[in-house]
Amino acid sequence: MIVFRYLAREVLITMSAVSATLLVIIMSGRFIRYLAQATRGIIDPSVLLWIMAFKIPGFLQMILPLGLFLGILLAYGRLYMDSEMTVLTATGMSQQRLMLYSLAPALLVALLVAWLSLGLTPKGAEQADRILNDQDSLTEFDTLEAGRFQKMRNSDRVTYVESLTKDRTELGGVFISEKRRSEDGTKERGITVLVANSGRQEIHPDGSRYLILEDGYRYDGTPGGAEYRVTKYDAHGVLMPKAEVNADVTDREALSTRALIDSDKPRLKIELQWRLSLPILVFVITLLAVPLSRVNPRQGRFLKLLPAILLYMAYLALLIAVRGALLKGQLPAGIGFWTVHVLFLLVGLLMLYWEPLQLSWKARRSVQEVAHG
Repeated sequence: MIVFRYLAREVLITMSAVSATLLVIIMSGRFIRYLAQATRGIIDPSVLLWIMAFKIPGFLQMILPLGLFLGILLAYGRLYMDSEMTVLTATGMSQQRLMLYSLAPALLVALLVAWLSLGLTPKGAEQADRILNDQDSLTEFDTLEAGRFQKMRNSDRVTYVESLTKDRTELGGVFISEKRRSEDGTKERGITVLVANSGRQEIHPDGSRYLILEDGYRYDGTPGGAEYRVTKYDAHGVLMPKAEVNADVTDREALSTRALIDSDKPRLKIELQWRLSLPILVFVITLLAVPLSRVNPRQGRFLKLLPAILLYMAYLALLIAVRGALLKGQLPAGIGFWTVHVLFLLVGLLMLYWEPLQLSWKARRSVQEVAHG
Protein backbone atom coordinates (compact mmCIF):
# COMPACT_ATOMS: atom_id res chain seq x y z
CA MET A 1 0.00 0.00 0.00
CA ILE A 2 2.91 2.33 0.73
CA VAL A 3 4.39 1.63 -2.71
CA PHE A 4 0.99 2.25 -4.34
CA ARG A 5 0.58 5.62 -2.62
CA TYR A 6 4.14 6.59 -3.51
CA LEU A 7 3.73 5.75 -7.21
CA ALA A 8 0.29 7.40 -7.43
CA ARG A 9 1.59 10.56 -5.76
CA GLU A 10 4.56 10.77 -8.14
CA VAL A 11 2.34 10.34 -11.18
CA LEU A 12 -0.34 12.82 -10.05
CA ILE A 13 2.17 15.51 -9.02
CA THR A 14 4.02 15.25 -12.34
CA MET A 15 0.74 15.16 -14.27
CA SER A 16 -0.51 18.29 -12.48
CA ALA A 17 2.67 20.22 -13.27
CA VAL A 18 2.63 19.18 -16.93
CA SER A 19 -1.10 19.87 -17.33
CA ALA A 20 -0.82 23.31 -15.71
CA THR A 21 2.03 24.23 -18.06
CA LEU A 22 0.12 23.05 -21.13
CA LEU A 23 -3.02 24.86 -19.99
CA VAL A 24 -1.16 28.17 -19.62
CA ILE A 25 0.41 27.78 -23.08
CA ILE A 26 -2.86 26.95 -24.81
CA MET A 27 -4.86 29.62 -23.00
CA SER A 28 -2.22 32.23 -23.80
CA GLY A 29 -2.48 31.48 -27.51
CA ARG A 30 -6.27 31.59 -27.47
CA PHE A 31 -6.31 34.76 -25.35
CA ILE A 32 -4.01 36.52 -27.82
CA ARG A 33 -6.42 35.66 -30.64
CA TYR A 34 -9.41 37.04 -28.74
CA LEU A 35 -7.39 40.08 -27.72
CA ALA A 36 -6.61 40.79 -31.38
CA GLN A 37 -10.35 40.67 -32.11
CA ALA A 38 -10.98 43.07 -29.24
CA THR A 39 -8.46 45.56 -30.58
CA ARG A 40 -10.27 45.50 -33.93
CA GLY A 41 -13.58 46.23 -32.21
CA ILE A 42 -15.09 42.81 -32.98
CA ILE A 43 -15.70 41.92 -29.33
CA ASP A 44 -15.88 43.91 -26.13
CA PRO A 45 -12.66 43.63 -24.04
CA SER A 46 -14.72 43.30 -20.85
CA VAL A 47 -15.94 39.81 -21.83
CA LEU A 48 -12.53 38.31 -22.64
CA LEU A 49 -12.01 36.77 -19.21
CA TRP A 50 -15.51 35.30 -19.19
CA ILE A 51 -14.96 33.68 -22.58
CA MET A 52 -11.65 32.21 -21.45
CA ALA A 53 -13.22 30.92 -18.23
CA PHE A 54 -15.96 29.09 -20.14
CA LYS A 55 -13.37 27.63 -22.52
CA ILE A 56 -11.23 26.09 -19.73
CA PRO A 57 -13.21 22.79 -19.46
CA GLY A 58 -12.78 22.22 -23.18
CA PHE A 59 -9.04 22.79 -22.87
CA LEU A 60 -8.72 20.51 -19.84
CA GLN A 61 -10.53 17.55 -21.39
CA MET A 62 -7.81 17.41 -24.04
CA ILE A 63 -4.88 18.38 -21.80
CA LEU A 64 -5.44 15.96 -18.91
CA PRO A 65 -4.94 12.75 -20.95
CA LEU A 66 -1.70 14.12 -22.35
CA GLY A 67 -0.68 15.31 -18.90
CA LEU A 68 -1.26 11.81 -17.47
CA PHE A 69 0.67 10.22 -20.34
CA LEU A 70 3.67 12.50 -19.82
CA GLY A 71 3.31 12.23 -16.04
CA ILE A 72 3.71 8.44 -16.16
CA LEU A 73 6.64 8.68 -18.57
CA LEU A 74 8.50 11.27 -16.50
CA ALA A 75 7.68 9.88 -13.05
CA TYR A 76 8.45 6.25 -13.81
CA GLY A 77 11.41 7.26 -15.96
CA ARG A 78 12.95 9.00 -12.96
CA LEU A 79 12.39 5.89 -10.84
CA TYR A 80 14.18 3.78 -13.42
CA MET A 81 17.06 6.29 -13.61
CA ASP A 82 17.45 6.37 -9.82
CA SER A 83 17.29 2.55 -9.67
CA GLU A 84 14.21 2.76 -7.44
CA MET A 85 12.26 0.68 -9.91
CA THR A 86 15.05 -1.90 -9.89
CA VAL A 87 14.64 -2.25 -6.13
CA LEU A 88 10.86 -2.55 -6.50
CA THR A 89 11.31 -5.20 -9.20
CA ALA A 90 13.63 -7.16 -6.90
CA THR A 91 10.90 -7.17 -4.25
CA GLY A 92 8.33 -8.61 -6.64
CA MET A 93 7.05 -5.58 -8.60
CA SER A 94 6.17 -6.87 -12.07
CA GLN A 95 5.05 -4.84 -15.08
CA GLN A 96 1.53 -6.19 -14.64
CA ARG A 97 1.35 -5.04 -11.02
CA LEU A 98 2.82 -1.67 -11.98
CA MET A 99 0.06 -1.42 -14.57
CA LEU A 100 -2.60 -2.17 -11.95
CA TYR A 101 -1.16 0.50 -9.67
CA SER A 102 -1.16 2.97 -12.58
CA LEU A 103 -4.82 2.32 -13.35
CA ALA A 104 -5.86 3.95 -10.06
CA PRO A 105 -4.71 7.50 -11.00
CA ALA A 106 -5.88 6.74 -14.54
CA LEU A 107 -9.38 6.00 -13.19
CA LEU A 108 -9.37 9.29 -11.31
CA VAL A 109 -8.33 11.20 -14.43
CA ALA A 110 -10.84 9.29 -16.59
CA LEU A 111 -13.69 10.22 -14.24
CA LEU A 112 -12.59 13.85 -14.32
CA VAL A 113 -12.34 13.84 -18.12
CA ALA A 114 -15.77 12.18 -18.38
CA TRP A 115 -17.24 14.87 -16.12
CA LEU A 116 -15.67 17.54 -18.29
CA SER A 117 -16.53 16.07 -21.70
CA LEU A 118 -20.09 15.01 -20.81
CA GLY A 119 -21.05 17.89 -18.54
CA LEU A 120 -18.94 20.99 -18.05
CA THR A 121 -17.53 21.40 -21.55
CA PRO A 122 -20.94 21.56 -23.32
CA LYS A 123 -22.20 24.04 -20.73
CA GLY A 124 -19.09 26.17 -21.07
CA ALA A 125 -19.28 26.06 -24.86
CA GLU A 126 -22.94 27.11 -24.74
CA GLN A 127 -22.18 30.10 -22.52
CA ALA A 128 -19.16 31.11 -24.62
CA ASP A 129 -21.23 30.87 -27.81
CA ARG A 130 -23.94 33.05 -26.28
CA ILE A 131 -21.38 35.69 -25.34
CA LEU A 132 -19.88 35.61 -28.84
CA ASN A 133 -23.36 35.81 -30.40
CA ASP A 134 -24.10 38.81 -28.21
CA GLN A 135 -20.87 40.37 -29.45
CA ASP A 136 -22.02 39.80 -33.04
CA SER A 137 -25.09 41.92 -32.29
CA LEU A 138 -23.00 44.89 -31.14
CA THR A 139 -23.15 48.01 -33.27
CA GLU A 140 -20.29 50.32 -34.05
CA PHE A 141 -21.29 52.50 -31.11
CA ASP A 142 -21.08 49.64 -28.63
CA THR A 143 -17.39 48.97 -29.31
CA LEU A 144 -16.24 52.45 -30.27
CA GLU A 145 -13.34 53.84 -28.25
CA ALA A 146 -12.15 57.44 -28.26
CA GLY A 147 -8.75 58.04 -29.82
CA ARG A 148 -8.65 54.76 -31.77
CA PHE A 149 -9.24 53.91 -35.42
CA GLN A 150 -11.76 51.09 -35.63
CA LYS A 151 -12.92 48.85 -38.47
CA MET A 152 -16.11 46.87 -38.11
CA ARG A 153 -16.30 43.21 -39.14
CA ASN A 154 -17.21 42.67 -42.82
CA SER A 155 -17.19 46.41 -43.41
CA ASP A 156 -15.11 48.81 -45.51
CA ARG A 157 -15.64 51.64 -43.03
CA VAL A 158 -13.03 52.95 -40.60
CA THR A 159 -14.20 55.23 -37.79
CA TYR A 160 -12.29 57.52 -35.43
CA VAL A 161 -13.56 59.88 -32.73
CA GLU A 162 -11.62 62.22 -30.48
CA SER A 163 -14.16 62.14 -27.64
CA LEU A 164 -17.14 60.04 -26.65
CA THR A 165 -19.71 60.44 -23.87
CA LYS A 166 -20.35 57.60 -21.43
CA ASP A 167 -23.76 56.83 -22.89
CA ARG A 168 -22.13 56.72 -26.38
CA THR A 169 -24.68 59.07 -27.90
CA GLU A 170 -22.54 62.20 -28.37
CA LEU A 171 -19.26 62.18 -30.33
CA GLY A 172 -16.64 64.85 -30.91
CA GLY A 173 -14.02 65.15 -33.64
CA VAL A 174 -15.44 62.47 -35.96
CA PHE A 175 -13.54 60.95 -38.90
CA ILE A 176 -15.10 58.26 -41.14
CA SER A 177 -13.49 56.69 -44.19
CA GLU A 178 -15.51 54.28 -46.32
CA LYS A 179 -14.89 52.58 -49.66
CA ARG A 180 -17.58 52.89 -52.30
CA ARG A 181 -18.32 49.75 -54.29
CA SER A 182 -20.39 48.80 -57.30
CA GLU A 183 -23.90 47.44 -56.83
CA ASP A 184 -22.70 43.82 -56.95
CA GLY A 185 -19.95 44.68 -54.43
CA THR A 186 -17.09 43.36 -56.57
CA LYS A 187 -15.45 46.59 -57.74
CA GLU A 188 -14.28 49.62 -55.81
CA ARG A 189 -15.62 52.93 -57.09
CA GLY A 190 -13.64 55.28 -54.90
CA ILE A 191 -13.59 56.42 -51.31
CA THR A 192 -15.71 58.72 -49.17
CA VAL A 193 -14.24 60.61 -46.21
CA LEU A 194 -16.43 62.37 -43.67
CA VAL A 195 -15.10 64.74 -41.02
CA ALA A 196 -17.23 66.57 -38.48
CA ASN A 197 -16.81 68.58 -35.33
CA SER A 198 -19.52 66.58 -33.55
CA GLY A 199 -22.00 63.79 -34.02
CA ARG A 200 -24.88 62.07 -32.29
CA GLN A 201 -26.72 58.77 -32.50
CA GLU A 202 -30.33 58.68 -33.66
CA ILE A 203 -32.51 55.54 -33.47
CA HIS A 204 -35.57 55.31 -35.71
CA PRO A 205 -38.78 53.40 -34.83
CA ASP A 206 -37.85 50.53 -37.21
CA GLY A 207 -34.65 49.92 -35.19
CA SER A 208 -32.24 51.39 -37.73
CA ARG A 209 -29.51 53.62 -36.33
CA TYR A 210 -28.13 56.78 -37.88
CA LEU A 211 -25.07 58.79 -37.05
CA ILE A 212 -25.96 62.44 -37.48
CA LEU A 213 -22.79 64.43 -38.18
CA GLU A 214 -22.81 68.18 -37.67
CA ASP A 215 -20.64 70.97 -39.03
CA GLY A 216 -18.27 69.03 -41.29
CA TYR A 217 -17.06 68.16 -44.77
CA ARG A 218 -17.49 65.24 -47.15
CA TYR A 219 -14.76 64.24 -49.62
CA ASP A 220 -15.55 61.89 -52.55
CA GLY A 221 -12.92 60.68 -54.96
CA THR A 222 -10.50 57.97 -56.02
CA PRO A 223 -7.14 57.49 -54.25
CA GLY A 224 -4.35 58.51 -56.60
CA GLY A 225 -6.67 60.61 -58.73
CA ALA A 226 -6.82 64.40 -58.98
CA GLU A 227 -10.60 64.77 -59.04
CA TYR A 228 -12.29 65.07 -55.65
CA ARG A 229 -15.64 66.49 -54.75
CA VAL A 230 -15.78 68.46 -51.49
CA THR A 231 -19.12 69.13 -49.83
CA LYS A 232 -19.65 71.21 -46.73
CA TYR A 233 -22.66 70.34 -44.62
CA ASP A 234 -24.37 71.48 -41.45
CA ALA A 235 -25.91 68.06 -40.79
CA HIS A 236 -25.33 64.74 -42.52
CA GLY A 237 -26.88 61.34 -41.68
CA VAL A 238 -24.97 58.08 -41.99
CA LEU A 239 -26.82 54.75 -41.76
CA MET A 240 -25.02 52.37 -39.42
CA PRO A 241 -24.93 48.74 -40.61
CA LYS A 242 -27.13 46.29 -38.75
CA ALA A 243 -25.32 43.46 -37.06
CA GLU A 244 -26.26 39.88 -37.86
CA VAL A 245 -27.73 38.28 -34.77
CA ASN A 246 -27.77 34.52 -34.24
CA ALA A 247 -29.61 33.95 -31.00
CA ASP A 248 -29.83 30.16 -31.32
CA VAL A 249 -26.88 28.04 -30.27
CA THR A 250 -26.70 25.26 -32.89
CA ASP A 251 -23.10 24.13 -32.43
CA ARG A 252 -23.16 20.42 -31.63
CA GLU A 253 -20.28 20.89 -29.17
CA ALA A 254 -22.53 23.17 -27.11
CA LEU A 255 -25.43 20.73 -26.95
CA SER A 256 -25.96 18.86 -23.70
CA THR A 257 -25.14 15.17 -23.52
CA ARG A 258 -28.81 14.42 -22.79
CA ALA A 259 -29.77 16.15 -26.03
CA LEU A 260 -27.23 14.04 -27.93
CA ILE A 261 -28.58 10.82 -26.39
CA ASP A 262 -32.17 11.73 -27.27
CA SER A 263 -31.29 12.75 -30.84
CA ASP A 264 -31.42 10.42 -33.86
CA LYS A 265 -29.25 12.64 -36.04
CA PRO A 266 -26.04 10.90 -37.16
CA ARG A 267 -23.84 13.97 -36.59
CA LEU A 268 -25.03 14.25 -33.00
CA LYS A 269 -24.48 10.55 -32.40
CA ILE A 270 -20.91 11.00 -33.65
CA GLU A 271 -20.43 13.87 -31.21
CA LEU A 272 -21.67 11.63 -28.39
CA GLN A 273 -19.17 8.93 -29.40
CA TRP A 274 -16.40 11.51 -29.40
CA ARG A 275 -17.24 12.60 -25.86
CA LEU A 276 -17.25 8.97 -24.69
CA SER A 277 -13.93 8.34 -26.46
CA LEU A 278 -12.01 10.80 -24.29
CA PRO A 279 -12.34 8.82 -21.00
CA ILE A 280 -11.49 5.62 -22.90
CA LEU A 281 -8.43 7.40 -24.29
CA VAL A 282 -7.15 7.83 -20.73
CA PHE A 283 -7.04 4.08 -20.04
CA VAL A 284 -5.47 3.21 -23.38
CA ILE A 285 -2.66 5.76 -23.06
CA THR A 286 -1.97 4.47 -19.56
CA LEU A 287 -1.47 1.03 -21.06
CA LEU A 288 0.89 2.59 -23.60
CA ALA A 289 2.79 4.77 -21.12
CA VAL A 290 3.77 2.10 -18.56
CA PRO A 291 5.94 -0.02 -20.91
CA LEU A 292 7.26 3.08 -22.67
CA SER A 293 8.46 4.50 -19.33
CA ARG A 294 10.85 1.57 -18.87
CA VAL A 295 14.35 2.94 -19.66
CA ASN A 296 17.92 1.86 -19.19
CA PRO A 297 19.80 4.20 -16.79
CA ARG A 298 22.67 4.28 -19.28
CA GLN A 299 20.41 5.51 -22.07
CA GLY A 300 18.77 8.41 -20.19
CA ARG A 301 15.20 9.02 -19.11
CA PHE A 302 14.29 11.05 -22.21
CA LEU A 303 15.31 8.44 -24.79
CA LYS A 304 11.77 7.13 -25.28
CA LEU A 305 10.03 10.45 -24.65
CA LEU A 306 9.98 11.62 -28.28
CA PRO A 307 8.79 8.25 -29.71
CA ALA A 308 6.15 8.11 -26.97
CA ILE A 309 4.85 11.59 -27.80
CA LEU A 310 4.77 10.69 -31.51
CA LEU A 311 2.76 7.56 -30.67
CA TYR A 312 0.32 9.62 -28.60
CA MET A 313 -0.01 12.21 -31.37
CA ALA A 314 -0.65 9.42 -33.88
CA TYR A 315 -3.40 8.05 -31.62
CA LEU A 316 -5.08 11.44 -31.17
CA ALA A 317 -4.63 12.42 -34.83
CA LEU A 318 -6.20 9.16 -35.95
CA LEU A 319 -9.18 9.75 -33.65
CA ILE A 320 -9.62 13.26 -35.06
CA ALA A 321 -9.27 11.96 -38.63
CA VAL A 322 -11.88 9.27 -37.99
CA ARG A 323 -14.17 11.91 -36.49
CA GLY A 324 -13.89 13.97 -39.66
CA ALA A 325 -14.49 10.93 -41.85
CA LEU A 326 -17.56 9.98 -39.83
CA LEU A 327 -18.99 13.48 -40.13
CA LYS A 328 -18.48 13.29 -43.91
CA GLY A 329 -20.16 9.88 -44.08
CA GLN A 330 -17.01 8.13 -45.28
CA LEU A 331 -17.00 5.57 -42.44
CA PRO A 332 -19.76 3.59 -40.70
CA ALA A 333 -20.66 5.25 -37.41
CA GLY A 334 -20.70 1.95 -35.52
CA ILE A 335 -17.03 1.04 -35.94
CA GLY A 336 -15.24 4.38 -36.29
CA PHE A 337 -13.79 5.37 -32.92
CA TRP A 338 -13.81 1.88 -31.43
CA THR A 339 -11.53 0.50 -34.14
CA VAL A 340 -8.88 3.08 -33.24
CA HIS A 341 -9.17 2.35 -29.51
CA VAL A 342 -8.88 -1.41 -30.07
CA LEU A 343 -5.88 -0.94 -32.37
CA PHE A 344 -3.89 1.03 -29.80
CA LEU A 345 -5.11 -1.22 -27.00
CA LEU A 346 -3.52 -4.15 -28.82
CA VAL A 347 -0.33 -2.13 -29.31
CA GLY A 348 -0.22 -1.40 -25.58
CA LEU A 349 -0.77 -5.05 -24.64
CA LEU A 350 1.95 -6.11 -27.05
CA MET A 351 4.44 -3.67 -25.52
CA LEU A 352 3.43 -4.66 -22.00
CA TYR A 353 3.92 -8.40 -22.54
CA TRP A 354 6.70 -8.25 -25.15
CA GLU A 355 9.58 -8.47 -22.67
CA PRO A 356 8.04 -11.33 -20.61
CA LEU A 357 7.35 -13.19 -23.86
CA GLN A 358 10.96 -12.68 -24.95
CA LEU A 359 12.27 -13.94 -21.62
CA SER A 360 9.96 -16.95 -21.75
CA TRP A 361 11.05 -17.72 -25.31
CA LYS A 362 14.72 -17.41 -24.40
CA ALA A 363 14.21 -19.63 -21.34
CA ARG A 364 12.54 -22.34 -23.41
CA ARG A 365 15.29 -22.10 -25.99
CA SER A 366 17.96 -22.47 -23.32
CA VAL A 367 16.18 -25.52 -21.88
CA GLN A 368 16.00 -27.06 -25.32
CA GLU A 369 19.68 -26.39 -25.94
CA VAL A 370 20.60 -28.01 -22.62
CA ALA A 371 18.35 -30.97 -23.36
CA HIS A 372 19.93 -31.52 -26.77
CA GLY A 373 23.42 -30.68 -25.51
